[in-house]
Amino acid sequence: MVEENGGALPKKKSIKLAAQNFIAAAAETEAYVAAARQQLSDAQVSRVYDGAVISLYRDFENLILEVLVGAINNDTTTISDTLGVSFPRHLTDAVCRYMITGPSYFDFKGRDGLIKRVKQYVPANHYLLPVLRDQKYKVPLERLCTLRNLAAHGSPQSKKAALEAVGQKRIGSAGSWLKCQGRFSLLIGKLRQLAQDIDAVAPY
Repeated sequence: MVEENGGALPKKKSIKLAAQNFIAAAAETEAYVAAARQQLSDAQVSRVYDGAVISLYRDFENLILEVLVGAINNDTTTISDTLGVSFPRHLTDAVCRYMITGPSYFDFKGRDGLIKRVKQYVPANHYLLPVLRDQKYKVPLERLCTLRNLAAHGSPQSKKAALEAVGQKRIGSAGSWLKCQGRFSLLIGKLRQLAQDIDAVAPY
């Protein structure tokens, strides 16, 4: 397919593929920690889970960015309606990404911050927002964000936020909490379901 001036149209980006890639990455992370449990000491396993939740957060962050890039790439009216500015019908993947991240990187603070960030780029009736607002994902998203911050920073502030998210009075580390009672698998399971919901409602 070509434009009227003879130039090739930018390739359409698949949101469904982004969701499927996240599910695959999450499965790899889950398999990694399962293997580590068989080889390492208890203290070492805690450190593995610290790294695993950072990796899981990174993959989820990338999922949301890829979904937003795909939404704009496939239909620029998505962001035109939000910003009140008209854009060309076809934009490349790189241009869409720059519109979201600029010269920096994509991030968000907690579930509410995630929803707020997404609303900057899509209209209020966009199919992604009901998925993120679904109450069954509120706790998993808060735990993903706060436990990732605790694993990455270990600050008093990050520990306080993590304690609130898990509903406990004490926590040694993100990894020590996640390695017990199948908590990491439960977290991955919820995020996998979220990605599946995105896959189910995405039109492309």
